[in-house]
Amino acid sequence: MYINIEEPTRMISPDAVRVWRLSNFTMEAAMFIVICALLFASNHFGWWQWVTWILWAAIGISLLSSFYSVWFEPAWLQKTWRYEIDEEYIQLQHGRFNTHHTLIPMAKVEYVTTNQGPFLRKYDLYDLTIGTVTSSHKIPAIPKEQALALRAQIGVLAKIKDSDEEMDVAP
Repeated sequence: MYINIEEPTRMISPDAVRVWRLSNFTMEAAMFIVICALLFASNHFGWWQWVTWILWAAIGISLLSSFYSVWFEPAWLQKTWRYEIDEEYIQLQHGRFNTHHTLIPMAKVEYVTTNQGPFLRKYDLYDLTIGTVTSSHKIPAIPKEQALALRAQIGVLAKIKDSDEEMDVAP
């Protein structure tokens, strides 16, 4: 018994590229500063010569890694991220070389949350997290109105009760 399920077509925001570039640049810059501080300490305190060579190699690898993760990776992620939500399933698909296609039955959804960090807040975007018993799945960088509407839609379709409704307040 096979079910014909359409491929997901909804895309995440194009501003996700800017958010991921800012985030990746921040992380890569922090790593570069740590490696440079270690290189300075190596020269200042006279550590073994092989430590200095390893730190110089780490700087080279860090520069190559930052070039990839700031310029290429965010654009590829944004172009390949797709999702679809209907009455039966939530579909997530991402990846260029290794494509990950996740199908979440609506009956298994236990919670839905929206998250927003400082970079996402700058572009008025949210990450939508969908939780099941065993795992959680994230749809990144969705515009605010769309994220809030999706959160409500998934909550209704999955029949999730609001935590305030579950609590009984004693008089």
